[in-house]
Amino acid sequence: MASSRADLPPLTSGTLLNKNSGRVKEARRLARRSFRAEQRQFLADGPKAVEGALGVPGCVVEVFATAAASEQYAALRAAAPAWTVVDDRALASLSDSVHPQGVVARCRFIDRPLDHVVEHSLSLVALCADVRDPGNAGTVIRTADAAGAGAVVLAGHSVDAYNAKTVRATVGSVFHLPLALEPDPATAVARLRAAGLTVLAADGGGELDLDDAADDGLLAGPTAWLFGNEAWGLPAELAALADHRVRIPIHGAAESLNLSTAAAVCHYASARAQRRTGAAGA
Repeated sequence: MASSRADLPPLTSGTLLNKNSGRVKEARRLARRSFRAEQRQFLADGPKAVEGALGVPGCVVEVFATAAASEQYAALRAAAPAWTVVDDRALASLSDSVHPQGVVARCRFIDRPLDHVVEHSLSLVALCADVRDPGNAGTVIRTADAAGAGAVVLAGHSVDAYNAKTVRATVGSVFHLPLALEPDPATAVARLRAAGLTVLAADGGGELDLDDAADDGLLAGPTAWLFGNEAWGLPAELAALADHRVRIPIHGAAESLNLSTAAAVCHYASARAQRRTGAAGA
């Protein structure tokens, strides 16, 4: 975003809100999942997240920022529908970061119904079933975005997509691609298959090697990667619903890969295959 300081009104120290002001206290309640669900709003912490949120029409309700951040991020200030200057303690109360970056946005939920997501032509989708760690979930969203995926689906008892740690781990990517929340992972698998995607379950005990899948051309078509829980992986009955179970080859002594690392490997294997055949974005 280009800076437009000349178009902005000057800041005055007398307008700073403190942590006990009504608007700050109300926004702080969004740290609780129940209140987020009730209001269908959440907090996006940091300039990258705020910039991403401002890129989604109607997403941002209000931005809270320190006076210093208001000067530093003048382009964000110019784009925001409402910009409230707060003192450092008020901003810190809205951020769960150890080192707050001075700007937090109050945002409306951005998830879409699964049926709406799959109505669009998709070449690559990340489907997470019962992924509980917010850092892993956020990183899966980030790597899916980086690899050019068309959507991410959080299914089952996955972590709240609007958890502050999840949003921060996406580094703004949660605002870049469609997100669907589906209570039943089996329904998500069935719906994606019905939309013409090949569902590949990432499974350490899979019958198909990732390298062989790439060599055989399996990854070149529209694909949905199915990832399971960090501790126990995919239930056998869910993995059985996929078209194939695919294992990432381990060439060294490591027992396995972290979920988000495995997701990155799978996403980029598909992205590479699809770009070689011109299927990406089809």
